[in-house]
Order: sequence, then structure tokens, then C-alpha cells
Amino acid sequence: MTTYVFQNGRLALGDTLVEGQTLLASAGRIEAIGPDLAIPAGYHRVDLNGDTLAPGFVDIQVNGGGGALFNDAPSVETIATIARAHAKFGTTSLLPTLISDDLDKIAQAIEAVDAAIEAGVPGILGIHLEGPFLNAGRKGVHDASKFKVLDQQAIELLTRLKRGKTLITLAPETAPKGAIAELVRRGAIVFAGHTDASYEQIVAAEAEGLRGFTHIFNAMSQLSSRAPGVVGAALLSATSFSGLIADGVHVHVANMALVARLLGPERAVLVSDAMPTLGSDQDWFELKGEKIFARGLTCYTPDGVLAGSNLSLNDAIGVMMRQVGVELAGALQMASHTPARAMGLEGHVGRLVVGARADFVQLDGDANLVQVWQGGVQL
Repeated sequence: MTTYVFQNGRLALGDTLVEGQTLLASAGRIEAIGPDLAIPAGYHRVDLNGDTLAPGFVDIQVNGGGGALFNDAPSVETIATIARAHAKFGTTSLLPTLISDDLDKIAQAIEAVDAAIEAGVPGILGIHLEGPFLNAGRKGVHDASKFKVLDQQAIELLTRLKRGKTLITLAPETAPKGAIAELVRRGAIVFAGHTDASYEQIVAAEAEGLRGFTHIFNAMSQLSSRAPGVVGAALLSATSFSGLIADGVHVHVANMALVARLLGPERAVLVSDAMPTLGSDQDWFELKGEKIFARGLTCYTPDGVLAGSNLSLNDAIGVMMRQVGVELAGALQMASHTPARAMGLEGHVGRLVVGARADFVQLDGDANLVQVWQGGVQL
């Protein structure tokens, strides 16, 4: 593991890009940051040449990549394949995401993530269980035949992970009273998604500990004059986070701008919702026996239903900058510090602070990815 000194560029520190700072990294962690640091002998010098050094990206919704889909084979090998594919695009931390499936598949996925973390597969923060406790009326591409009732046995299964974080996406209106509070008490992070909940039901869920919303605007009740719905609740919430698929298709640019303005970089979370085509040479894959096609940054069923994305977080940053007008510092925050905070991992990943993991991306003046480091290792 190499020791590094990064100089002659801008550091993405919080919500600003700061010049004249030096960063030291050793033993896979950030050792020091400051303007006049003494450079120990033997450190490998990285001349940024005016580029920006930012935290590695943190993606909390990753279905697949590198030709692999987590649902198809929830194993350490699959997780490692997905993580490698995303790391090439600057995502150095992620949550493998299981789309609605049978309970035994959920158990298998949890065991695989536990084993992957124990084995030291780089970048695995935990698991995201997107379903199967969802509303069939907002199923999207999920298989409604897999949907279940959230009972005590299911709660015990969902919170079985021994290592890392567990993010659960559910429809609050289908959950028994107190179920969200019980999941939170057991250490899970709960987001609302694929839900037809009313504004009032979301407020009640937040009182139980609901922490955020999965892919805002997609697969949820919309904002209307006399019914704010899930979207209205998400935009009005003072504390929750909202995932956003910024591929320029899932959400209209004006709505992306609304999220950026109302939630700001502090609570808007860029997610990829990526499928196996990302980081592979294939332009289609199978989901539950149906061919899904990648066109540009988006994936579709043959009849045009959105089915995840072919998006990296680096792509999403570009979309937010070029189409929405978000500054680089804000877009970087949405892809790193904010998702880390949403998962309770601030200070560990997603931020350039002493003690955090040495995960970095180097971006040129046009926000193009130049280099990636993960755990102090250049990829």
C-alpha cells in the first residue's frame, strides 16, 4: 500500500473546492490535510496539475455492473464483480442492491454481503434490500408476485446482517404500525419507495424513523394541488434524504432542479440504480426472463418501461452540472458526502477528513475522471 502526497490542485472539502492545500495518505487512510505540511520522506508525490481531488463516490443503489446482476447470483464473486466495475468510474463504496425477491434469496444475499465484507472485498458498505415489501400499484419493473407482508419474521430476516449497513426500501402504507420503528431499533435504515402513500402516511412513517426516499419522483405518489403525496412529503421534509437517478430520463430536468434547490447538496443523494450493462460490453441483460436493453444512460423493457440505468455516478455528476446547472462542488457532495451521511458513515467514507478511508477521484477542469484510488491503492 503506497503512501501519497497530493499537491498542486483543488481539494473538495465539504461544499467548497479549496486551493493551496496538501493531502497526505498512508495505511489506506487520510493522514493529514493542510496548507504547509511537512512531507515525510518516501511518500509518492501526485501532482494534480490544477485538477480537483475529491472523495471516492458512494452509491447506495447498485443492482449490477460488469455483466453481473446481484439478484441472479447473490455471492461474494458477484459482489466483487459489481464493485470492480463501478470502481473504474470512481464509485469506491456501494451497497449491492437486491430487487424484490423471495425470502430465501434475501437470506442468501445477506449472507453473501456478510461474507464479502469479512473477506475484504473493497468498497462494500452493506446491503440495500429494495422490496419485496412494496405497493403493487407502484411496482415499476419489480415482480409483484414476489411482494410480501412485513411481519415479525420478515423483520428479523431483514436485520440479520452482521457487518455493514442495511438499507431497506419499503412502502410505508403496507407496513404495520410500529414496523418501521422496529426496523430502525434493530439498526436498519429505512427509505420509502415504490409507494402510493399519502402525505400523512409519510409524516407518520418519519415519526417512526423513516430516513429517506428511494429514487424520488419514480414509482411514488406525485405532488398535486390537494394531495402532496410522497413527492411533496420528500421535498418538504426538513431531515430526510432523497435518492435521485440523474440520467436525464428518469426525472425531468426541471424536477431535478427542484430537488437540487429544495433539498440542496446536503440531502439530495445521487444514485445510479445501475444494471449489469454498466462497465461491460453488453447492451442488454435478462431480468426475470425478460430482455432489458440499455440505450444511452438508461435501461428499458421491450415495451419502453424504465428498468434501472446504465449510469455511473460520474455520469450523474455530469448530468447535474450540464443539464441542471449544479456547481461541481455541490454535485460531488451529492455523490459522496451526502450518501455517506445518509448511511451514518460520515468520517469513514465520502469526505476528505483525517482518518477517513483513502478513496479519491481526480477530475480535470471539465469534471472528467482522470484517476481513482481506493483504500490507498491506485486503480
